[in-house]
Amino acid sequence: MVELSTLDWLVLAGFFILLLGVVGMSMRQKEEDTADYFLAGRNASWLVIGASIFASNIGSEHLVGLSGSGAQSGMALAHWELQSWIILLLGWVFVPFYWSSKVYTMPEFLERRYNSASRTFLSVISLVSYVLTKVAVTVYAGGIAFKTILGIDSIWGIDFFWISALGLVIITGIYTVLGGMKAIMWTSVLQTPVLIIGSVVILVVGLDQVGGWSEVERINDANLHLIRSASDVDFPWPGIIFGSFIIGFWYWCTDQYIVQRVLSAKGIKEARRGTMFAGYLKLLPVFIFLFPGMIAVALKEKGIINYASADQAFPTLVAELLPSGVKGIVIGGLVAALMSSLASLFNSSATLFTIDFYKKFKPESSENHLLQVGRLATIVIVILGILWIPVMSLIADVLYEYLQSVQSLIAPGIAAVFLLGLVSRRITPAAGYAGLVSGFVLGMIRLVMLPFKDSLANTSFAWIVEMNWLYYCILLFVLVTVIMIVVSMFTKAASEEKLQGLTFRTLGKGTMKEVVDGLDKWDYIHTVGILGITAFIYIRFW
Repeated sequence: MVELSTLDWLVLAGFFILLLGVVGMSMRQKEEDTADYFLAGRNASWLVIGASIFASNIGSEHLVGLSGSGAQSGMALAHWELQSWIILLLGWVFVPFYWSSKVYTMPEFLERRYNSASRTFLSVISLVSYVLTKVAVTVYAGGIAFKTILGIDSIWGIDFFWISALGLVIITGIYTVLGGMKAIMWTSVLQTPVLIIGSVVILVVGLDQVGGWSEVERINDANLHLIRSASDVDFPWPGIIFGSFIIGFWYWCTDQYIVQRVLSAKGIKEARRGTMFAGYLKLLPVFIFLFPGMIAVALKEKGIINYASADQAFPTLVAELLPSGVKGIVIGGLVAALMSSLASLFNSSATLFTIDFYKKFKPESSENHLLQVGRLATIVIVILGILWIPVMSLIADVLYEYLQSVQSLIAPGIAAVFLLGLVSRRITPAAGYAGLVSGFVLGMIRLVMLPFKDSLANTSFAWIVEMNWLYYCILLFVLVTVIMIVVSMFTKAASEEKLQGLTFRTLGKGTMKEVVDGLDKWDYIHTVGILGITAFIYIRFW
Protein backbone atom coordinates (compact mmCIF):
# COMPACT_ATOMS: atom_id res chain seq x y z
CA MET A 1 0.00 0.00 0.00
CA VAL A 2 1.28 3.47 -0.96
CA GLU A 3 0.22 6.26 1.38
CA LEU A 4 0.02 9.54 -0.52
CA SER A 5 0.70 12.85 1.19
CA THR A 6 -0.92 16.18 0.37
CA LEU A 7 2.10 16.99 -1.80
CA ASP A 8 1.62 13.74 -3.76
CA TRP A 9 -2.02 14.59 -4.43
CA LEU A 10 -1.01 18.09 -5.53
CA VAL A 11 1.51 16.58 -7.96
CA LEU A 12 -1.19 14.28 -9.36
CA ALA A 13 -3.60 17.20 -9.65
CA GLY A 14 -0.94 19.18 -11.51
CA PHE A 15 -0.44 16.29 -13.92
CA PHE A 16 -4.16 16.13 -14.72
CA ILE A 17 -4.35 19.91 -15.18
CA LEU A 18 -1.47 19.72 -17.67
CA LEU A 19 -3.20 16.79 -19.37
CA LEU A 20 -6.41 18.79 -19.74
CA GLY A 21 -4.40 21.69 -21.16
CA VAL A 22 -2.76 19.47 -23.78
CA VAL A 23 -6.12 17.92 -24.73
CA GLY A 24 -7.68 21.38 -24.98
CA MET A 25 -4.84 22.61 -27.18
CA SER A 26 -5.18 19.65 -29.54
CA MET A 27 -8.96 20.10 -29.72
CA ARG A 28 -8.56 23.70 -30.91
CA GLN A 29 -7.24 22.27 -34.17
CA LYS A 30 -10.55 21.46 -35.82
CA GLU A 31 -10.97 18.04 -37.41
CA GLU A 32 -12.43 18.29 -40.88
CA ASP A 33 -12.01 14.73 -42.14
CA THR A 34 -11.03 11.20 -41.16
CA ALA A 35 -7.33 11.87 -41.78
CA ASP A 36 -7.50 14.56 -39.08
CA TYR A 37 -9.34 12.37 -36.60
CA PHE A 38 -7.61 9.02 -37.14
CA LEU A 39 -4.17 10.10 -38.39
CA ALA A 40 -3.68 13.54 -36.78
CA GLY A 41 -3.96 15.17 -40.21
CA ARG A 42 -0.90 13.23 -41.43
CA ASN A 43 1.19 16.04 -40.00
CA ALA A 44 2.92 14.50 -36.96
CA SER A 45 6.60 15.18 -36.24
CA TRP A 46 9.23 12.59 -35.26
CA LEU A 47 9.09 13.68 -31.62
CA VAL A 48 5.34 13.14 -31.34
CA ILE A 49 5.46 9.85 -33.28
CA GLY A 50 8.26 8.38 -31.16
CA ALA A 51 6.67 9.42 -27.86
CA SER A 52 3.30 8.05 -28.98
CA ILE A 53 4.75 4.68 -30.04
CA PHE A 54 6.51 4.31 -26.69
CA ALA A 55 3.59 5.51 -24.56
CA SER A 56 1.17 3.24 -26.42
CA ASN A 57 3.43 0.26 -25.78
CA ILE A 58 3.83 0.86 -22.05
CA GLY A 59 1.00 -0.26 -19.78
CA SER A 60 0.53 -1.38 -16.19
CA GLU A 61 2.12 -4.71 -17.12
CA HIS A 62 5.42 -2.83 -17.50
CA LEU A 63 5.36 -0.78 -14.32
CA VAL A 64 4.00 -3.54 -12.11
CA GLY A 65 4.29 -6.76 -14.14
CA LEU A 66 7.79 -6.29 -15.55
CA SER A 67 9.16 -5.33 -12.14
CA GLY A 68 7.51 -8.48 -10.80
CA SER A 69 9.14 -10.51 -13.57
CA GLY A 70 12.49 -8.95 -12.71
CA ALA A 71 12.00 -10.00 -9.10
CA GLN A 72 10.96 -13.52 -10.04
CA SER A 73 13.10 -14.48 -13.05
CA GLY A 74 15.61 -11.68 -13.52
CA MET A 75 16.67 -10.90 -17.08
CA ALA A 76 14.63 -13.67 -18.76
CA LEU A 77 11.91 -11.32 -20.05
CA ALA A 78 14.32 -8.58 -21.10
CA HIS A 79 14.28 -9.93 -24.66
CA TRP A 80 10.82 -8.43 -25.20
CA GLU A 81 12.13 -5.03 -24.11
CA LEU A 82 15.20 -5.20 -26.35
CA GLN A 83 13.31 -5.06 -29.64
CA SER A 84 14.33 -1.54 -30.61
CA TRP A 85 16.01 -3.04 -33.65
CA ILE A 86 12.63 -4.32 -34.85
CA ILE A 87 11.21 -0.80 -34.49
CA LEU A 88 14.08 0.29 -36.75
CA LEU A 89 12.87 -2.30 -39.28
CA LEU A 90 9.50 -0.56 -39.25
CA GLY A 91 11.12 2.78 -40.00
CA TRP A 92 13.73 1.70 -42.53
CA VAL A 93 11.93 -1.11 -44.37
CA PHE A 94 8.15 -0.90 -43.96
CA VAL A 95 7.36 2.81 -43.60
CA PRO A 96 8.02 3.51 -47.32
CA PHE A 97 5.34 0.96 -48.27
CA TYR A 98 2.80 1.94 -45.64
CA TRP A 99 3.14 5.71 -45.85
CA SER A 100 3.29 5.97 -49.64
CA SER A 101 0.19 3.79 -50.02
CA LYS A 102 -1.79 6.39 -47.99
CA VAL A 103 -3.78 3.68 -46.22
CA TYR A 104 -5.49 4.21 -42.87
CA THR A 105 -5.28 0.63 -41.63
CA MET A 106 -3.13 -2.47 -41.97
CA PRO A 107 -6.07 -4.56 -43.25
CA GLU A 108 -6.53 -1.92 -45.96
CA PHE A 109 -2.90 -2.45 -46.98
CA LEU A 110 -3.51 -6.21 -47.17
CA GLU A 111 -6.46 -5.63 -49.49
CA ARG A 112 -4.19 -3.78 -51.89
CA ARG A 113 -1.54 -6.49 -51.74
CA TYR A 114 -3.91 -9.48 -51.73
CA ASN A 115 -7.70 -9.17 -51.84
CA SER A 116 -10.82 -7.90 -50.09
CA ALA A 117 -11.31 -11.16 -48.18
CA SER A 118 -7.89 -10.76 -46.54
CA ARG A 119 -8.79 -7.25 -45.42
CA THR A 120 -12.11 -8.30 -43.91
CA PHE A 121 -10.63 -11.32 -42.13
CA LEU A 122 -7.77 -9.35 -40.54
CA SER A 123 -10.13 -6.51 -39.59
CA VAL A 124 -12.45 -8.89 -37.75
CA ILE A 125 -9.56 -10.63 -35.95
CA SER A 126 -7.98 -7.32 -34.96
CA LEU A 127 -11.18 -5.61 -33.84
CA VAL A 128 -12.40 -8.55 -31.76
CA SER A 129 -8.99 -9.12 -30.16
CA TYR A 130 -8.65 -5.41 -29.34
CA VAL A 131 -12.06 -5.08 -27.69
CA LEU A 132 -12.21 -8.45 -25.93
CA THR A 133 -8.56 -8.84 -24.95
CA LYS A 134 -6.43 -5.69 -25.20
CA VAL A 135 -9.04 -3.18 -23.98
CA ALA A 136 -10.42 -5.57 -21.36
CA VAL A 137 -6.97 -6.59 -20.10
CA THR A 138 -5.75 -2.97 -19.90
CA VAL A 139 -8.82 -1.80 -17.99
CA TYR A 140 -8.83 -4.82 -15.69
CA ALA A 141 -5.10 -4.54 -15.00
CA GLY A 142 -5.45 -0.81 -14.37
CA GLY A 143 -8.20 -1.29 -11.82
CA ILE A 144 -6.26 -4.01 -10.01
CA ALA A 145 -3.02 -1.97 -10.09
CA PHE A 146 -4.58 1.14 -8.55
CA LYS A 147 -6.39 -0.86 -5.88
CA THR A 148 -3.20 -2.74 -4.96
CA ILE A 149 -0.81 0.22 -5.03
CA LEU A 150 -3.07 2.68 -3.22
CA GLY A 151 -4.36 0.03 -0.82
CA ILE A 152 -7.91 1.40 -0.93
CA ASP A 153 -10.59 -1.29 -0.57
CA SER A 154 -13.68 0.84 -1.07
CA ILE A 155 -15.05 4.39 -1.16
CA TRP A 156 -18.64 5.08 -0.07
CA GLY A 157 -19.16 1.32 0.04
CA ILE A 158 -18.11 0.86 -3.61
CA ASP A 159 -15.19 -1.44 -4.43
CA PHE A 160 -12.25 0.79 -5.40
CA PHE A 161 -11.52 -1.55 -8.32
CA TRP A 162 -14.73 -0.37 -9.97
CA ILE A 163 -14.08 3.28 -9.21
CA SER A 164 -10.56 3.23 -10.67
CA ALA A 165 -11.47 1.06 -13.68
CA LEU A 166 -14.53 3.12 -14.61
CA GLY A 167 -12.71 6.38 -13.97
CA LEU A 168 -9.85 5.27 -16.20
CA VAL A 169 -12.18 4.30 -19.06
CA ILE A 170 -14.42 7.37 -18.84
CA ILE A 171 -11.65 10.01 -18.60
CA THR A 172 -9.61 8.38 -21.37
CA GLY A 173 -12.71 7.85 -23.49
CA ILE A 174 -13.73 11.52 -23.26
CA TYR A 175 -10.45 12.94 -24.55
CA THR A 176 -10.16 10.20 -27.20
CA VAL A 177 -13.66 10.88 -28.55
CA LEU A 178 -13.26 14.65 -28.53
CA GLY A 179 -9.64 14.98 -29.60
CA GLY A 180 -8.95 11.94 -31.79
CA MET A 181 -5.41 10.98 -32.72
CA LYS A 182 -4.09 14.52 -32.23
CA ALA A 183 -5.09 14.45 -28.57
CA ILE A 184 -3.63 10.96 -28.13
CA MET A 185 -0.28 11.83 -29.71
CA TRP A 186 0.14 15.17 -27.93
CA THR A 187 -0.80 13.75 -24.54
CA SER A 188 1.85 11.09 -25.16
CA VAL A 189 4.44 13.87 -25.31
CA LEU A 190 3.40 14.80 -21.75
CA GLN A 191 2.88 11.26 -20.48
CA THR A 192 6.21 9.85 -21.69
CA PRO A 193 8.52 12.07 -19.57
CA VAL A 194 6.27 11.69 -16.50
CA LEU A 195 6.46 7.92 -16.93
CA ILE A 196 10.24 7.92 -17.37
CA ILE A 197 11.04 10.40 -14.57
CA GLY A 198 9.00 8.51 -11.99
CA SER A 199 10.60 5.19 -12.89
CA VAL A 200 14.15 6.59 -12.98
CA VAL A 201 13.70 7.95 -9.45
CA ILE A 202 12.82 4.44 -8.21
CA LEU A 203 15.91 3.03 -9.96
CA VAL A 204 18.29 5.63 -8.50
CA VAL A 205 16.89 5.54 -4.95
CA GLY A 206 16.77 1.73 -5.01
CA LEU A 207 20.40 1.41 -6.10
CA ASP A 208 21.45 3.87 -3.41
CA GLN A 209 19.59 1.94 -0.69
CA VAL A 210 20.91 -1.47 -1.72
CA GLY A 211 24.54 -0.36 -1.96
CA GLY A 212 25.04 -0.14 -5.72
CA TRP A 213 24.69 -2.38 -8.76
CA SER A 214 27.37 -4.80 -7.57
CA GLU A 215 25.12 -5.82 -4.68
CA VAL A 216 22.19 -6.36 -7.05
CA GLU A 217 24.40 -8.59 -9.22
CA ARG A 218 25.70 -10.55 -6.25
CA ILE A 219 22.26 -11.35 -4.88
CA ASN A 220 20.60 -11.96 -8.29
CA ASP A 221 23.54 -13.89 -9.76
CA ALA A 222 21.44 -16.89 -10.86
CA ASN A 223 18.99 -14.71 -12.83
CA LEU A 224 21.38 -12.32 -14.58
CA HIS A 225 21.53 -14.13 -17.91
CA LEU A 226 19.48 -13.32 -21.00
CA ILE A 227 20.28 -16.59 -22.73
CA ARG A 228 18.96 -19.75 -21.09
CA SER A 229 19.56 -23.36 -22.13
CA ALA A 230 17.66 -24.94 -25.02
CA SER A 231 15.88 -27.16 -22.48
CA ASP A 232 14.64 -24.27 -20.33
CA VAL A 233 10.92 -24.80 -19.70
CA ASP A 234 9.85 -21.20 -20.29
CA PHE A 235 12.59 -19.43 -22.26
CA PRO A 236 14.74 -21.82 -24.37
CA TRP A 237 17.27 -19.81 -26.35
CA PRO A 238 16.20 -21.00 -29.86
CA GLY A 239 12.62 -20.06 -29.00
CA ILE A 240 13.68 -16.68 -27.67
CA ILE A 241 15.79 -15.82 -30.72
CA PHE A 242 13.29 -16.85 -33.39
CA GLY A 243 9.96 -16.85 -31.56
CA SER A 244 10.38 -13.43 -29.99
CA PHE A 245 11.33 -12.01 -33.40
CA ILE A 246 8.14 -13.36 -35.01
CA ILE A 247 5.92 -11.89 -32.30
CA GLY A 248 7.95 -8.68 -32.22
CA PHE A 249 7.75 -8.30 -35.99
CA TRP A 250 3.97 -8.73 -35.90
CA TYR A 251 3.56 -6.23 -33.06
CA TRP A 252 5.97 -3.50 -34.16
CA CYS A 253 5.71 -3.76 -37.94
CA THR A 254 2.15 -4.90 -38.76
CA ASP A 255 -0.20 -4.21 -35.82
CA GLN A 256 -2.62 -1.32 -36.34
CA TYR A 257 -2.14 -0.30 -32.71
CA ILE A 258 1.50 0.69 -33.39
CA VAL A 259 1.69 1.35 -37.13
CA GLN A 260 -1.12 3.93 -37.01
CA ARG A 261 1.40 6.30 -35.41
CA VAL A 262 3.80 6.27 -38.37
CA LEU A 263 0.87 6.60 -40.78
CA SER A 264 0.26 9.96 -39.07
CA ALA A 265 3.66 11.32 -40.13
CA LYS A 266 4.06 14.35 -42.37
CA GLY A 267 6.49 12.36 -44.52
CA ILE A 268 8.66 9.25 -44.76
CA LYS A 269 11.62 11.03 -43.15
CA GLU A 270 9.60 12.09 -40.09
CA ALA A 271 8.10 8.60 -39.77
CA ARG A 272 11.53 6.95 -39.93
CA ARG A 273 13.01 9.32 -37.35
CA GLY A 274 9.97 8.81 -35.15
CA THR A 275 10.77 5.09 -35.06
CA MET A 276 14.38 5.91 -34.18
CA PHE A 277 13.25 8.05 -31.24
CA ALA A 278 10.91 5.24 -30.18
CA GLY A 279 13.85 2.84 -30.54
CA TYR A 280 15.89 4.83 -28.04
CA LEU A 281 12.95 5.05 -25.64
CA LYS A 282 12.30 1.30 -25.93
CA LEU A 283 15.78 0.63 -24.53
CA LEU A 284 14.69 2.14 -21.20
CA PRO A 285 12.20 -0.46 -19.81
CA VAL A 286 14.96 -2.95 -18.97
CA PHE A 287 16.60 -0.33 -16.77
CA ILE A 288 13.61 1.52 -15.32
CA PHE A 289 11.07 -1.32 -14.96
CA LEU A 290 12.89 -4.67 -14.86
CA PHE A 291 15.98 -3.65 -12.86
CA PRO A 292 13.86 -2.26 -9.97
CA GLY A 293 12.39 -5.75 -9.56
CA MET A 294 15.89 -7.17 -9.16
CA ILE A 295 16.73 -4.33 -6.77
CA ALA A 296 13.66 -5.27 -4.72
CA VAL A 297 15.00 -8.84 -4.39
CA ALA A 298 18.31 -7.49 -3.10
CA LEU A 299 16.60 -5.12 -0.65
CA LYS A 300 14.42 -7.96 0.63
CA GLU A 301 17.47 -10.18 1.06
CA LYS A 302 19.05 -7.46 3.20
CA GLY A 303 15.91 -7.02 5.27
CA ILE A 304 15.34 -3.43 4.13
CA ILE A 305 11.92 -4.14 2.61
CA ASN A 306 9.50 -7.05 2.64
CA TYR A 307 6.80 -8.24 0.24
CA ALA A 308 4.77 -11.43 -0.16
CA SER A 309 4.84 -11.97 -3.94
CA ALA A 310 6.89 -10.77 -6.91
CA ASP A 311 4.08 -8.56 -8.25
CA GLN A 312 4.23 -6.57 -5.00
CA ALA A 313 7.85 -5.57 -5.65
CA PHE A 314 6.98 -2.34 -7.48
CA PRO A 315 4.34 -0.98 -5.06
CA THR A 316 6.59 -1.91 -2.12
CA LEU A 317 9.49 0.09 -3.58
CA VAL A 318 7.20 3.07 -4.12
CA ALA A 319 5.68 2.86 -0.63
CA GLU A 320 8.86 2.37 1.37
CA LEU A 321 11.62 4.18 -0.53
CA LEU A 322 10.18 7.30 -2.11
CA PRO A 323 9.66 10.67 -0.40
CA SER A 324 6.47 12.74 -0.59
CA GLY A 325 5.91 14.35 -3.96
CA VAL A 326 7.96 11.73 -5.78
CA LYS A 327 5.30 9.11 -5.04
CA GLY A 328 2.83 11.36 -6.83
CA ILE A 329 5.10 11.43 -9.88
CA VAL A 330 5.30 7.62 -9.94
CA ILE A 331 1.52 7.22 -9.59
CA GLY A 332 1.18 9.84 -12.32
CA GLY A 333 3.46 7.67 -14.46
CA LEU A 334 1.19 4.69 -13.88
CA VAL A 335 -1.86 6.77 -14.82
CA ALA A 336 -0.02 8.01 -17.92
CA ALA A 337 0.90 4.48 -19.00
CA LEU A 338 -2.64 3.19 -18.64
CA MET A 339 -4.33 6.16 -20.29
CA SER A 340 -2.00 6.26 -23.29
CA SER A 341 -2.40 2.52 -23.94
CA LEU A 342 -6.17 2.67 -23.56
CA ALA A 343 -6.59 5.79 -25.71
CA SER A 344 -4.56 4.17 -28.48
CA LEU A 345 -6.73 1.05 -28.31
CA PHE A 346 -9.95 3.07 -28.47
CA ASN A 347 -8.79 5.06 -31.49
CA SER A 348 -7.30 2.08 -33.36
CA SER A 349 -10.49 0.06 -32.83
CA ALA A 350 -12.64 2.94 -34.06
CA THR A 351 -10.36 3.35 -37.10
CA LEU A 352 -10.72 -0.32 -38.01
CA PHE A 353 -14.51 -0.20 -37.73
CA THR A 354 -14.98 3.08 -39.59
CA ILE A 355 -12.50 2.52 -42.44
CA ASP A 356 -12.56 -1.26 -42.89
CA PHE A 357 -16.26 -1.88 -42.35
CA TYR A 358 -18.45 1.21 -42.49
CA LYS A 359 -16.65 3.05 -45.31
CA LYS A 360 -16.11 -0.16 -47.26
CA PHE A 361 -19.82 -0.98 -47.30
CA LYS A 362 -20.97 2.67 -47.60
CA PRO A 363 -18.33 4.19 -49.89
CA GLU A 364 -20.57 7.13 -50.76
CA SER A 365 -20.33 8.47 -47.18
CA SER A 366 -18.98 12.01 -46.86
CA GLU A 367 -15.87 12.79 -44.82
CA ASN A 368 -17.95 14.66 -42.25
CA HIS A 369 -20.29 11.68 -41.90
CA LEU A 370 -17.36 9.28 -41.47
CA LEU A 371 -15.92 11.62 -38.85
CA GLN A 372 -19.13 11.37 -36.83
CA VAL A 373 -19.20 7.59 -37.29
CA GLY A 374 -15.62 7.45 -35.98
CA ARG A 375 -16.58 9.38 -32.85
CA LEU A 376 -19.66 7.21 -32.33
CA ALA A 377 -17.58 4.05 -32.84
CA THR A 378 -15.14 5.25 -30.19
CA ILE A 379 -18.03 5.82 -27.75
CA VAL A 380 -19.38 2.32 -28.44
CA ILE A 381 -15.95 0.76 -27.85
CA VAL A 382 -15.63 2.70 -24.59
CA ILE A 383 -19.04 1.33 -23.50
CA LEU A 384 -18.04 -2.21 -24.51
CA GLY A 385 -14.89 -1.81 -22.45
CA ILE A 386 -17.00 -0.85 -19.43
CA LEU A 387 -19.46 -3.72 -19.96
CA TRP A 388 -16.60 -6.22 -20.23
CA ILE A 389 -15.09 -5.26 -16.86
CA PRO A 390 -17.46 -7.51 -14.82
CA VAL A 391 -16.54 -10.48 -17.02
CA MET A 392 -12.83 -9.83 -16.47
CA SER A 393 -13.33 -9.54 -12.71
CA LEU A 394 -15.18 -12.88 -12.66
CA ILE A 395 -12.72 -14.89 -14.74
CA ALA A 396 -9.79 -13.70 -12.61
CA ASP A 397 -6.09 -14.18 -13.25
CA VAL A 398 -6.09 -17.63 -14.88
CA LEU A 399 -8.20 -16.63 -17.86
CA TYR A 400 -6.67 -13.15 -17.81
CA GLU A 401 -3.35 -14.74 -18.77
CA TYR A 402 -5.19 -17.11 -21.10
CA LEU A 403 -6.70 -14.17 -23.02
CA GLN A 404 -3.31 -12.48 -23.29
CA SER A 405 -1.96 -15.58 -25.04
CA VAL A 406 -4.37 -14.97 -27.93
CA GLN A 407 -1.98 -12.42 -29.39
CA SER A 408 1.01 -14.76 -29.36
CA LEU A 409 -1.06 -17.34 -31.25
CA ILE A 410 -2.42 -15.06 -33.97
CA ALA A 411 0.90 -13.27 -34.50
CA PRO A 412 2.78 -15.92 -36.57
CA GLY A 413 0.19 -16.15 -39.34
CA ILE A 414 -0.19 -12.39 -39.72
CA ALA A 415 3.59 -11.89 -39.64
CA ALA A 416 4.10 -14.48 -42.40
CA VAL A 417 1.40 -12.94 -44.61
CA PHE A 418 2.91 -9.44 -44.38
CA LEU A 419 6.53 -10.54 -44.72
CA LEU A 420 6.06 -12.88 -47.68
CA GLY A 421 3.75 -10.40 -49.39
CA LEU A 422 6.40 -7.69 -49.36
CA VAL A 423 9.34 -9.95 -50.20
CA SER A 424 7.87 -11.86 -53.14
CA ARG A 425 5.63 -10.88 -56.06
CA ARG A 426 4.83 -14.56 -56.59
CA ILE A 427 2.77 -14.87 -53.42
CA THR A 428 -0.79 -14.82 -54.75
CA PRO A 429 -3.95 -13.18 -53.34
CA ALA A 430 -5.38 -16.64 -52.61
CA ALA A 431 -2.19 -17.55 -50.73
CA GLY A 432 -2.42 -14.43 -48.59
CA TYR A 433 -5.97 -15.26 -47.53
CA ALA A 434 -5.07 -18.93 -46.98
CA GLY A 435 -2.16 -17.86 -44.77
CA LEU A 436 -4.36 -15.65 -42.60
CA VAL A 437 -7.06 -18.29 -42.16
CA SER A 438 -4.71 -21.24 -41.58
CA GLY A 439 -2.57 -19.26 -39.12
CA PHE A 440 -5.63 -18.21 -37.15
CA VAL A 441 -7.15 -21.72 -37.11
CA LEU A 442 -3.89 -23.41 -36.05
CA GLY A 443 -3.43 -20.83 -33.31
CA MET A 444 -6.98 -21.21 -32.03
CA ILE A 445 -6.63 -25.02 -31.92
CA ARG A 446 -3.95 -24.66 -29.25
CA LEU A 447 -5.86 -21.90 -27.44
CA VAL A 448 -9.01 -24.02 -27.18
CA MET A 449 -7.04 -27.08 -26.04
CA LEU A 450 -4.92 -25.34 -23.38
CA PRO A 451 -7.55 -25.50 -20.59
CA PHE A 452 -7.71 -29.29 -21.10
CA LYS A 453 -3.94 -29.83 -20.95
CA ASP A 454 -4.09 -32.36 -18.10
CA SER A 455 -6.83 -34.47 -19.66
CA LEU A 456 -4.97 -34.53 -22.99
CA ALA A 457 -1.83 -36.00 -21.43
CA ASN A 458 -0.70 -39.27 -23.04
CA THR A 459 -2.94 -38.70 -26.08
CA SER A 460 -1.90 -38.07 -29.66
CA PHE A 461 -2.83 -34.39 -29.22
CA ALA A 462 -0.70 -33.84 -26.12
CA TRP A 463 2.21 -32.31 -28.06
CA ILE A 464 0.05 -29.40 -29.20
CA VAL A 465 -0.40 -28.11 -25.65
CA GLU A 466 2.85 -29.43 -24.16
CA MET A 467 5.16 -27.83 -26.72
CA ASN A 468 6.90 -24.70 -25.45
CA TRP A 469 4.84 -21.67 -26.51
CA LEU A 470 7.78 -20.07 -28.34
CA TYR A 471 8.51 -23.26 -30.28
CA TYR A 472 4.82 -23.49 -31.19
CA CYS A 473 5.02 -19.91 -32.46
CA ILE A 474 7.95 -20.83 -34.71
CA LEU A 475 6.15 -23.95 -35.94
CA LEU A 476 3.07 -21.89 -36.81
CA PHE A 477 5.15 -19.39 -38.78
CA VAL A 478 6.86 -22.17 -40.75
CA LEU A 479 3.57 -23.98 -41.47
CA VAL A 480 1.85 -20.81 -42.68
CA THR A 481 4.85 -19.97 -44.87
CA VAL A 482 4.75 -23.44 -46.45
CA ILE A 483 0.98 -23.23 -46.98
CA MET A 484 1.34 -19.85 -48.71
CA ILE A 485 4.10 -21.07 -51.00
CA VAL A 486 2.15 -24.21 -51.96
CA VAL A 487 -1.08 -22.28 -52.61
CA SER A 488 0.88 -19.76 -54.71
CA MET A 489 2.10 -22.60 -56.94
CA PHE A 490 -1.48 -23.43 -57.95
CA THR A 491 -3.18 -20.03 -58.03
CA LYS A 492 -2.92 -16.89 -60.11
CA ALA A 493 -0.58 -14.09 -59.04
CA ALA A 494 -1.67 -10.45 -58.93
CA SER A 495 -0.84 -8.29 -61.94
CA GLU A 496 2.26 -6.09 -62.01
CA GLU A 497 -0.03 -3.07 -62.12
CA LYS A 498 -1.81 -4.10 -58.90
CA LEU A 499 1.50 -4.75 -57.14
CA GLN A 500 2.98 -1.32 -57.85
CA GLY A 501 4.40 0.09 -54.63
CA LEU A 502 3.47 -3.01 -52.61
CA THR A 503 6.58 -5.23 -52.85
CA PHE A 504 10.32 -4.60 -52.72
CA ARG A 505 10.60 -5.16 -56.46
CA THR A 506 7.74 -2.81 -57.34
CA LEU A 507 8.31 0.09 -54.93
CA GLY A 508 7.83 3.28 -56.93
CA LYS A 509 10.79 5.42 -58.02
CA GLY A 510 9.16 8.48 -56.46
CA THR A 511 8.97 6.76 -53.08
CA MET A 512 12.56 5.55 -53.35
CA LYS A 513 13.67 9.09 -54.21
CA GLU A 514 11.88 10.46 -51.14
CA VAL A 515 13.57 7.83 -48.97
CA VAL A 516 17.04 8.56 -50.36
CA ASP A 517 16.63 12.34 -50.35
CA GLY A 518 15.54 12.25 -46.71
CA LEU A 519 18.63 10.39 -45.51
CA ASP A 520 21.60 12.05 -43.83
CA LYS A 521 24.43 11.00 -41.53
CA TRP A 522 22.25 11.25 -38.41
CA ASP A 523 19.97 8.49 -39.66
CA TYR A 524 22.95 6.15 -39.80
CA ILE A 525 24.45 7.42 -36.52
CA HIS A 526 21.21 6.89 -34.58
CA THR A 527 20.64 3.48 -36.15
CA VAL A 528 24.15 2.31 -35.27
CA GLY A 529 23.74 3.82 -31.80
CA ILE A 530 20.54 1.87 -31.05
CA LEU A 531 21.97 -1.37 -32.44
CA GLY A 532 25.20 -0.83 -30.51
CA ILE A 533 23.45 -0.28 -27.17
CA THR A 534 21.28 -3.36 -27.78
CA ALA A 535 24.34 -5.47 -28.63
CA PHE A 536 26.15 -4.20 -25.52
CA ILE A 537 23.25 -5.22 -23.26
CA TYR A 538 23.16 -8.70 -24.83
CA ILE A 539 26.91 -9.15 -24.43
CA ARG A 540 26.88 -7.77 -20.88
CA PHE A 541 24.10 -10.10 -19.72
CA TRP A 542 24.70 -13.07 -22.01
